[in-house]
Amino acid sequence: MAKAPTRRPAAKKTPSRGNGPKGSRSSLGIGLLTAGGTLGLFLIAALIALWAVYWGPGPKAANGDYTIVTVQSGTGVPAIAATLKREGVIRSTDLFKAAMSLSGADRKVRAGEYEVPSGASLSKIVHMLANGKGVRHFVTLPEGRSSAQAVEILMRNPVLVGEITEVPEEGSLWPETYEVTRGETRQAVIARMQRMAKQKMDALWPTRGPNSVARTPHEALVLASVVEKETGIASERPVVAAVFSNRLRVGMRLESDPTIIYGITKGRPLGRGLKLSEIRANTPWNTYVINGLPPTPIANPGEASIKAVLNPPKSDYLFFVADGTGGHVFASTYQEHLLNVARWRDVERRRAAIERGETLEDTLPSSVEDSGPRILTPDQIPAGAQVIRVPEDAR
Repeated sequence: MAKAPTRRPAAKKTPSRGNGPKGSRSSLGIGLLTAGGTLGLFLIAALIALWAVYWGPGPKAANGDYTIVTVQSGTGVPAIAATLKREGVIRSTDLFKAAMSLSGADRKVRAGEYEVPSGASLSKIVHMLANGKGVRHFVTLPEGRSSAQAVEILMRNPVLVGEITEVPEEGSLWPETYEVTRGETRQAVIARMQRMAKQKMDALWPTRGPNSVARTPHEALVLASVVEKETGIASERPVVAAVFSNRLRVGMRLESDPTIIYGITKGRPLGRGLKLSEIRANTPWNTYVINGLPPTPIANPGEASIKAVLNPPKSDYLFFVADGTGGHVFASTYQEHLLNVARWRDVERRRAAIERGETLEDTLPSSVEDSGPRILTPDQIPAGAQVIRVPEDAR
């Protein structure tokens, strides 16, 4: 009987690695790793690009080492971005606005003038605007300058613009240091000085004491301007104010040299000594000729001089003359004053002799030094001494 053919067992198929659950997971992992790597590279590239844009160097200045950019008060970020782009300090207005917004600097930006260094990064520019790291400009009106001199000071300032239509009234400007911005008009600065002067006088006038001879704020301002021009030593201002107050009180003329000079130069330095003809000149301000106060101030006085006039100390001084050290020596009587004048003339003669290389012995007789004040006859009055008329009741 024939045998049935023997059937070979079917060969077992080995599943391929790409098939089945395990293979699928492996392929997915490889794909994820590949995508992650690509994303990582993209992020690194993005970070590098961000660093290059935000912290990297910006455009170079067109001229010099920096570019001046002015941000006006109330200007929004878009307008600032346009200004920066126009001045060539940023490359992209959109990136600037994004940087300002993301950093919170858009809520802190400060007006002002900024010197943006050549090649400054976007980060540096944002920091400058948010922290007010701008350029500050100041203009100073010193105490005792005339209004004409104030105009000259403002006209020389290069950051201010415009003309000053007319010289302000004398004494209407407050001596102070003022902060100004580039492009501000000179007339606007004048207006600020005048507002400050009014505010200060309104506050000082109510402090006037019973010893003041000023009857109005204007009179106080006029007398303070004379005090201001007579001495640059702060400690002397109250004493000088007392001298002039006493003179006005007894009817003496002020006989102040600065009032003569103002009639000649309107407050500018004369640059030489006064001539006899100038001392006798009949100008509205010459207190050697007129009685009482000049019609206007002769300068813009500072706060210390105004306070001195409003509250002068009690004193019987009526005269003063230079002491040779930059200050003055004061006297209550005319005889004392003449002796002080003689001493001052002697100081002048000695200085002149030293300049010529000569040596002078003391020209004041010892009897004058030892005897104290005495009445001098006209022929004994030193050459060039200022003779002041004293009312009989003040002698």
